[in-house]
Amino acid sequence: MPGPADVAGAAEAEYRPLLFSIAYGMTGSVGDAEDIVQDTFLGLTRARQAGTTIADPKAYLTTAVTRLGINYLSSARVRRETYVGDWLPEPVVVPAGGPGPAEHAELADSLSMAFLVLLETLSPVERAVFMLREVFGYGYPDVARITGKTAVNCRQIFARARQRIGAGGQARHSAPTAARRAEGEELARRFFEAAAGGDMDALLGMLGPDVVMHGDGGGKAQVRGRPLAGRQGVMRHLVGLFRRGRVLGVALRLAWINGQPGAVAYDATGRVISVFALDVADGVVQAIRAVVNPDKLGHLGPVSDLARLPRRTDDG
Repeated sequence: MPGPADVAGAAEAEYRPLLFSIAYGMTGSVGDAEDIVQDTFLGLTRARQAGTTIADPKAYLTTAVTRLGINYLSSARVRRETYVGDWLPEPVVVPAGGPGPAEHAELADSLSMAFLVLLETLSPVERAVFMLREVFGYGYPDVARITGKTAVNCRQIFARARQRIGAGGQARHSAPTAARRAEGEELARRFFEAAAGGDMDALLGMLGPDVVMHGDGGGKAQVRGRPLAGRQGVMRHLVGLFRRGRVLGVALRLAWINGQPGAVAYDATGRVISVFALDVADGVVQAIRAVVNPDKLGHLGPVSDLARLPRRTDDG
């Protein structure tokens, strides 16, 4: 007969992907999401050790992880308001050409970088209600139970949140088909090859007329101070960026970034420099998001100093 440890282990294996998805959707941080999930399971273990009967572990865990996420956002709001430059989430990366999404990636098809940036405009409770309903498909009674609100209140919160972030806040509910994934990988391959080779004509043909490039350096890495808009400007910036990278021995590996085609850049010693995610629609790139902040890349491996800004001294 399975013991308590076996039951706990089975629950952890079964529910960890869902709990990570909720925690990541709330925080936009891979490391913080993993910490919140760990705290959630620790809370379950302590409750059982204290003699609490938990009839529905999934309901208990989803409630706990959501409320921990709300608490996290409430304390993180000041940090977000003083963030230097564009804020982008920590990227969830799956190598291209692999067998399919890994545990941490099954959420990413619904939680793109663009969607997570939009969620930043919501209050912690609004974000929890909107995400549970829009991304994970929970009914209002369940959303109410998880958040501690009434079902009527949750309907009002959801409507207000959707109005605030607009049509762009609608998440995708299914992973792309194998054909769409292959198409996305092929576009990314041609895109990054053109950028690396300085092929301006090819790049222009793959960029939408209103393309925007966002860069998140967090005040710690070299990026443009504000988003760059327009096909010509983005094309010239990419060509210059990749020309410098070529001289420095930078290598790119195609990957899926939060469910979108993209790439990870490595220096000559194999350390991570940055992550690029491509928003693709109508066969062209509509937006490029580059995460260069070293604090947001550590979960991918050793981080390069190549793009890091010099540390400020007390005199400077």
